[in-house]
Amino acid sequence: MNDHQDSENFAYDKDWEDILAMLDKAELEQNKHFMFMQRAKSKKKRIEHMRNYKALEGVIMALRWVLGDLHVSENKVLGRQ
Repeated sequence: MNDHQDSENFAYDKDWEDILAMLDKAELEQNKHFMFMQRAKSKKKRIEHMRNYKALEGVIMALRWVLGDLHVSENKVLGRQ
């Protein structure tokens, strides 16, 4: 097993409510960055918010995959789709 896969590195203490709460937080944060991206006065700020928006898109996809969202495939999570 790789170091990042060893069970000693994981607490396994999250329940479904924790995962759903994190998904809600990530979606709210992504919406915030979308709003700020639309309102940004400078290109630099717009790019910063776009980067955060796209990063959270990955987080949201991964959490939806963990929750078993039927519309989120492994390929989608890995950016192949």
